[in-house]
Amino acid sequence: MVVQFQFSPRGGALGALLLLLLPVFLPTLFSPLGHASPSMYSGLDVMTKPTFQEWNVPKSKHLRLLKSALQRQTSEGELSDLWTPLANESWKPCAESSIAPSLPEKSEGFIQVFLDGGLNQQRMGICDAVAVAKILNATLVIPYLEVNPVWRDSSSFMDIFDVDHFINVLKDDIRIVKELPSDFSWSTREYYATAIRATRVKTAPVHASANWYLENVLPLVQSYGIAAIAPFSHRLTFDNLPMDIQRLRCKVNFQALVFVPHIRALGDALVSRLRYPSSKSGGASTNYLQEMPDVNDKQGAGKFVVLHLRFDKDMAAHSACDFGGGKAEKLALAKYRQVIWQGRVLNSQFTDEELRSQGRCPLTPEEIGLLLAALGFDNNTRLYLASHKVYGGEARIATLRKVFPLMEDKKSLASSEERAQIKGKASLLAAVDYYVSMHSDIFVSASPGNMHNALVGHRTYENLKTIRPSMPLLGQLFLNKTLSWSEFQQSVVKGHENRQGQIRIRKPKQSIYTYPAPDCMCQA
Repeated sequence: MVVQFQFSPRGGALGALLLLLLPVFLPTLFSPLGHASPSMYSGLDVMTKPTFQEWNVPKSKHLRLLKSALQRQTSEGELSDLWTPLANESWKPCAESSIAPSLPEKSEGFIQVFLDGGLNQQRMGICDAVAVAKILNATLVIPYLEVNPVWRDSSSFMDIFDVDHFINVLKDDIRIVKELPSDFSWSTREYYATAIRATRVKTAPVHASANWYLENVLPLVQSYGIAAIAPFSHRLTFDNLPMDIQRLRCKVNFQALVFVPHIRALGDALVSRLRYPSSKSGGASTNYLQEMPDVNDKQGAGKFVVLHLRFDKDMAAHSACDFGGGKAEKLALAKYRQVIWQGRVLNSQFTDEELRSQGRCPLTPEEIGLLLAALGFDNNTRLYLASHKVYGGEARIATLRKVFPLMEDKKSLASSEERAQIKGKASLLAAVDYYVSMHSDIFVSASPGNMHNALVGHRTYENLKTIRPSMPLLGQLFLNKTLSWSEFQQSVVKGHENRQGQIRIRKPKQSIYTYPAPDCMCQA
């Protein structure tokens, strides 16, 4: 559903009235499966355009630092250290269980799950669904991916992931079917959307234990032959599970979930063009399936960094931070917060200075550019921008592009013909970015989130360099307007010495998908 309001000078009073009434009606807009949340509302295209422009071209908030960054010099030694791969910390991938996989002769019945969120949240849900099916000795139906309310992508599991590979890798662990047999064909998303159904489980608590599923879901499966769990995001605990269940989750995440061939082929083409820029033809060739160098052949290849820049309007508004767009932008974001979250944004109670000092403001394109420059990346660095949509568009990104003129993205590297299969499909666009990110020399994320968490974990598993910005440190540094470039650079380098992908042992309640050691890894 799309709700649009266009305010004008003549209709200002009516527009203001509609804006006040909208929060009253929003709670009645439930998803077909009967659960609503603030994240659902964030998918509504609410256009609250006042009589002035929503935002002005942002001015640099760190002009002194920016001038120094544009004049920076990096020595060959510094560059060499920067690009040096991570040292081996005596850990290795261990996704296979020490217990030989086995399937009981008979399945208890079928398990369906309906997954909310974007690509990476759904990815984690798929891993959990396999684990729950194993716990219950049930047959898993290929998970149903809900249409994401923010990105509005209707891509299915089979549109994104290689389903035959998925089934084959897990064939000795659980039974998986692409669709239900005819006897259960009634068990559909539409069926559960129209009324309360005995076979639907909607009470699964966040981080539920294995015993909860055995006590509450298994009886349904045994009675009806099927149970459908919705919602199913973050519905399985990370603690107190048998090691073979934990290892199975690892196996799904790191081995079974592989993107479909055309995503991998396009990803390989982009990686090739980043490593061999002289061969880049602006994406003119549409035959990227047969394109030149092997992405795993590093001889003579150039290096590149992937920057995940999540700076969309939802994030900017929810953070309640000031991003340099002036009064117009601040008012527009405040109105957006009121409409979407109806005042339930804790951050809005704090000043911008308080939020920044606590590290609660996402880094702007300008700030992430200053971070990378301070770490030693020079203006010859090839930077790939992994981002769906940046609030403020090219004007917001312009400063970052000044600092890193060799910055590329999907649009600059691939032709419109090559992008045709993924155009307008947020999950497929994110899949390409994920694939390129996994093949980069260094990955940096400008703000925490599901893609950040998934890639940090996956690259840790593969022992790949990943720089995690220290948000509190950077927030405090950017608040200091008298800091010289030298002082800023020294603080940045020192503060990120141990934030480059080194193994961090998972603590209780932390996700194995972000912290794969020790559940998914063994000490060599």
